[in-house]
Amino acid sequence: MTVRKYSSISQDTTLATTINSVATSLTVAAGTGASLLGGITLTAGDIFTIAIDVDTINEEIMYVTARTGDVLTVTRGQAGSSAVTHSAGATIQHVLSSSDLNWFNNMIQSNSAIGTTPTLDGNSNQVQVRRDTAAALTAANPTLAAGEIAFETNTGKFKIGTGSAVWTALGYASILPSLITAKGDLLAGQSSGVAARLAVGADNTVLTADSTQTLGVKWSTVAVPTLDLTFNAQTGTTYSFISSDVNKLVTLTNASAITATIPNGVFTTGQQINVQQRGAGQVTIVSDGTTVITSTGATATAPKLRAQYSAATIICTSSNNFTVIGDLS
Repeated sequence: MTVRKYSSISQDTTLATTINSVATSLTVAAGTGASLLGGITLTAGDIFTIAIDVDTINEEIMYVTARTGDVLTVTRGQAGSSAVTHSAGATIQHVLSSSDLNWFNNMIQSNSAIGTTPTLDGNSNQVQVRRDTAAALTAANPTLAAGEIAFETNTGKFKIGTGSAVWTALGYASILPSLITAKGDLLAGQSSGVAARLAVGADNTVLTADSTQTLGVKWSTVAVPTLDLTFNAQTGTTYSFISSDVNKLVTLTNASAITATIPNGVFTTGQQINVQQRGAGQVTIVSDGTTVITSTGATATAPKLRAQYSAATIICTSSNNFTVIGDLS
């Protein structure tokens, strides 16, 4: 797409060497190429309007399409002028030509739906962006200018140009309300630049990541943790608690007295063990000689379960320190 560029600080210059009527480049006075363009940088498709031999019978309008130092690449005989020979020393100016003004006028008056150029509606003074059907835009596959918007008339979606990416390489910039069809619907990324609807989940489900899903997420039923106790039934007269006893109920059953030992270095802060006396033999909870026990028992450091079916909980309060709470004597 042709882009016309203008500068309000362009400086006049002169022709360095004579050119004939078919030359497609010219050289301006040494060191004046940049100042003539007034800070404008030309890229492919850009034009910069100049006039040479201004206000004379030989005046010619040209479009500058590229500059290398003081050498300008030009398109000759524009805006109704004719390509003629110009002598060294001819005045060169940046001008606003009839061709420029006609271009603006056509833009304003144009009111047709087009797939190539943004327009301004002359009847209602409304800006009309580039637009066409999704199929037509895909088929044409234009390269939108940086910041240029193009709208799909049949889908309501639009894209914003980068100045380099073709239409099919651009992601949609719009999120349409029509994508949401029910309360609780979510939008999730389907791929780079592509959003899609995730239907609302059932009551009491939660959103979880799942790379096998199209949208990378899914609704899942909340797993309800179980608090059911498991048992470790012991029938001897001695027992030393082990790490797998954590959160279990250790039952101690024997007609004779039972000694239950809390070992050193097995349990960590916050872990707990439940213990119950099932037989007639009274249970005494003791240290292995290193662990420290506290309780409300008659012997605080070696509490006893009060009677058959009495129970207690052993809690690790810090490294190798335990407190025993429950039905003690």
